[in-house]
Amino acid sequence: MPDGPAAGSPGGVVPAAHTSGGSPAPRTGMFGGTGTGDTSGFGGLVRPLPVVPSTPRPFDEANESVYSALERGYAQLDDAVERVVVDRGEMTIFVRREALLEVLSTIRDSEDLRYELLSSVSGVDYLGIDPTGRRLHSVYHLTSMTYRRRLRIEVSVAVEDPRIPSATSVYPTADWHERETWDLLGIVYEGHPGLTRIMMPDDWNGHPQRKDYPLGGIPVEYKGAAVPPPDLRRAYA
Repeated sequence: MPDGPAAGSPGGVVPAAHTSGGSPAPRTGMFGGTGTGDTSGFGGLVRPLPVVPSTPRPFDEANESVYSALERGYAQLDDAVERVVVDRGEMTIFVRREALLEVLSTIRDSEDLRYELLSSVSGVDYLGIDPTGRRLHSVYHLTSMTYRRRLRIEVSVAVEDPRIPSATSVYPTADWHERETWDLLGIVYEGHPGLTRIMMPDDWNGHPQRKDYPLGGIPVEYKGAAVPPPDLRRAYA
């Protein structure tokens, strides 16, 4: 993404067309996996992947009200936000990692926003999809119990530099969620009070939900039969 807001873009929001890297390559097969053979039987399937553009303002009434309140509460919002996507009435704000904690503090404390609850921190690996090359995304699912509405904040980082400030100082509920996202996707949450594995064994090598992680597996035994692990099954491609 560019370092500053795009000229002429509403509210400083950067449209997807302004990102570098172009459109993602089509996905082949059912799951887009490579190196282990396609065991789904859909090896010839080719699906173009959509590029989700930034939604132009004004948004719908409810989301425009939320974003306007955030603008009033955080003067540096134009520099902090990369793009905003409103889809099916739900808003996702893509934020630069350097501004994450200030944005979270604002949406928690502003009287017009009051997103008191961080209900989840999840991670996604958009390998071959994110046109910026920052394939690892950390997604913050927020709930305002005062106004009964939801909001998503999303931050993306590259595998080569997967560092994001920990949200635990703003939302203590981020603690175990960030541990799980680090464990499975390798996003390093700087300032976390105890960033240790929570799902995999302590001596596990790698982060198994990254899309380029070896498939592997163990055979599953049934009465009189056994199903081999995925990497040893027949490939149909």
